[in-house]
Amino acid sequence: LRGVTLFRLHGSTAEEPHILLECDSSVLDSIQKHLKLYKIRRKVSIAPCPDLSLWAVIPGEQPGDASSLPKCADQALLLTPDPRAEVMGWRLIAKKGANLSEIIPGSQVGDVQDYHRHRYKQGIPEGVKDLPPGVALPLESNLAFMNGISFTKGCYIGQELTARTHHMGVIRKRLLPVRFPAPLPSAGVPEGAEILTESGKRAGKFRAGEGELGIALLRLAHVHEPLCVSLGGDKVKLHASTPQWWPEGAAK
Repeated sequence: LRGVTLFRLHGSTAEEPHILLECDSSVLDSIQKHLKLYKIRRKVSIAPCPDLSLWAVIPGEQPGDASSLPKCADQALLLTPDPRAEVMGWRLIAKKGANLSEIIPGSQVGDVQDYHRHRYKQGIPEGVKDLPPGVALPLESNLAFMNGISFTKGCYIGQELTARTHHMGVIRKRLLPVRFPAPLPSAGVPEGAEILTESGKRAGKFRAGEGELGIALLRLAHVHEPLCVSLGGDKVKLHASTPQWWPEGAAK
């Protein structure tokens, strides 16, 4: 589980399909090796695309922002809704150096911290810090809510266990957005820090964050209780919430 996103480039049906794969840059080499391992004898070329840039187009807070986004743009290689959740807006892939204000008139260019803060606020995991390989489980990571799991086709490692758990409906832990009171200690909250209830019970673990916002794997039974982490002998409180974009009854 590495949290990759696949995009099909729309071309002629007579052409061979072209797929763009978005991944955490820190695992680029290992993902290429993994894909080439399963290429076997098929005529498939696998190569990084250093000439392309990826942008997240986050919807504004004013009504009508979604409808104002152009359906296509000449300078954009791909402009498509983020497949994970409507609250994440759109994914834009363009040539490096493209003029963003021409592709999306009226847009404002933010920085990567703005993007991470937005997704942590919405409880959207991304990359190896939020989804550590060999540790994160698909259902606990909410991938079933984000078009990340198919229950009608196979095969993949862990398919039977994942499908059985999904249909039984017993998922005791999930990734949830968390918020710490500001200001935080200068060192921040370490990744993997244990989260406790007020009475000292283990409630989960902090995964990663940006400023006072972050994401944590928490037991659903403790979500609405006062929670804290121990930092340097001091207890720092935090608040967990259930994202509004989740399906109804998903937090049960």
